[in-house]
Amino acid sequence: MSETHKAILQKANEAITRGDYEGFLAFCTEDTRWTFVGETVLDGKQAVREWMAATYKEPPRFEVHRLIADGDSLAAVGEITLKDETGKATRSAYCDVWRLRDGKLADLQAFVVDARREDESPAREG
Repeated sequence: MSETHKAILQKANEAITRGDYEGFLAFCTEDTRWTFVGETVLDGKQAVREWMAATYKEPPRFEVHRLIADGDSLAAVGEITLKDETGKATRSAYCDVWRLRDGKLADLQAFVVDARREDESPAREG
């Protein structure tokens, strides 16, 4: 089951990087729920569709460093690069914790933080 869940997420992410957002959504349950911890919650495929249309002006780039599966849960740890409203690329580190149901992505808890290296960060006052 673990390898199957990893393959599902990998195929879904491949669809996103091709800009095939409907292809990605085909891997999600109708009642999928995405929680961006500390930010927002998206309930249902339509809410995710609208969020993707607003957020992914260009397809994101993923670097998945690790996939960890246990039962119906799958954690993906990596980095995602998105272009903001001005066209500037922004890189974030993430840990996505997915719950799968009937072979589809049913629930997401996403932990996302700015991934600028220390030398790129604003100077700290001290």
